[in-house]
Amino acid sequence: MKIYIKYMVSNRCKIAVREVLRKMGLHFVVVDLGEVEIMEDVTGESLEQLKAALLSEGFELMDDRKAILIEKIKNVITDMIHNSDEEININYSDFIVGKLDYDYNYLSTLFSELKGITIQQFIIVHKIERVKELLRYGELNLTQISYKLHYSSVGHLSNQFKKVTGLSPSEFKQLKHNGRRPIDEIGNSDDAVKLNNTNS
Repeated sequence: MKIYIKYMVSNRCKIAVREVLRKMGLHFVVVDLGEVEIMEDVTGESLEQLKAALLSEGFELMDDRKAILIEKIKNVITDMIHNSDEEININYSDFIVGKLDYDYNYLSTLFSELKGITIQQFIIVHKIERVKELLRYGELNLTQISYKLHYSSVGHLSNQFKKVTGLSPSEFKQLKHNGRRPIDEIGNSDDAVKLNNTNS
């Protein structure tokens, strides 16, 4: 049985969900971002218990088809930007289509309607958060970061960073606080407004 879970955005989330399943005596085949396959069919009271257990850990069981698809799009993007070191040699839209096997125009329209932000804007704000993270680690220079995140140039990265954060990368590095946001709070309609205002 496949179940779909909202707010699974990292490997730590996978560990937490595995623990919930173990405590409930459920056997999982796969625990992936936003998607879990378990051996048992969970219905009725057991399903309600699972919902409650997940909710207590900050997760939400989903059953709406469109919401599930939106979560899959978000998870592909999050995984691609935050959790993967694999080289992506195709553009992001082709990568997403390859992972989800849906027409990109359909995915893009659905995402914009339900999230209030385009897929492209969602990718941009996630890339900027990843840049912040890599700047904080201090292990890579800006040229290496721009290459790692598939920017056409350091200038392109710097311009996009300034539009989203209001700071240059070097100004950001000098901040006393870390200036980063939790992954599950990135990519909302407020981010879309900010990006639209900087583009006008």
